[in-house]
Amino acid sequence: MAGELERLLAIASDAARRAAVAIMEIYASDFAIRRKDDASPVTLADQRSEALILAALRRHAPDIPIIAEEEAATHGLPATAPPRFWLVDPLDGTKEFVGRNGEFTVNIALIENGAPILGVVQVPVQDVLYAARGSGTATRRRALGPAEPIAARPQPDAGAVLVHSRSHERNDALAAFTRDHPVAEMRVCGSSVKFCLVAAGEADLYPRFGPTMEWDTAAGHAILAAAGGTVTTEDGAALRYGKPGFRNPGFIARGLPPRRPGSPELR
Repeated sequence: MAGELERLLAIASDAARRAAVAIMEIYASDFAIRRKDDASPVTLADQRSEALILAALRRHAPDIPIIAEEEAATHGLPATAPPRFWLVDPLDGTKEFVGRNGEFTVNIALIENGAPILGVVQVPVQDVLYAARGSGTATRRRALGPAEPIAARPQPDAGAVLVHSRSHERNDALAAFTRDHPVAEMRVCGSSVKFCLVAAGEADLYPRFGPTMEWDTAAGHAILAAAGGTVTTEDGAALRYGKPGFRNPGFIARGLPPRRPGSPELR
């Protein structure tokens, strides 16, 4: 199983990098924007990225079904999820792409029995690849440099660094959350990069109280879980995948809890 996951991670990583190159070519151009049925924006970058990813996954892993955002918008979603499937968001943060702030990603995840067991998040503007295929395997690779291990950190005694979305956050819910959690700093960031910042120990909390689609979160979830963090619903249950409609409820992504006096790390 470990060998197969390593092979699948390499396939997904290569596909994400190739998709990022195509995205950046369009990012540098005077691209057009159209609206999907749900009024969300879509560009040629979304479509070209997804075409590249789907072709790679189908060529190298033909037995694994794929659920991808743009294909789902055109053809609909399956009534039930298969036991094992890819979840693909070819351009997470299209609003950020359109706004040209650089905060968009390519997300590819492998789901098995409702859990994200492998994930790749490519940040095209930074040329950074986050990847994981199980506990303790989370890495970050900058450009052509080596893959460096990353891990979630214990929340600092001074309070958490909280990351949240500029596009979708409900300020009232976020304000209520921060009243109950010690927060030292708040940062605004688009796309699944927020999961990766928590996984890399650069942030501690990412609460999301509005709805998201499963392809928005699965890859980042896999990376954060591999780095030692958690992603739960607001009531504390594990966030699962393959739900009806492939839509998420509100959730909270966390790094490690604060260290306690007398814990082994402090001795």
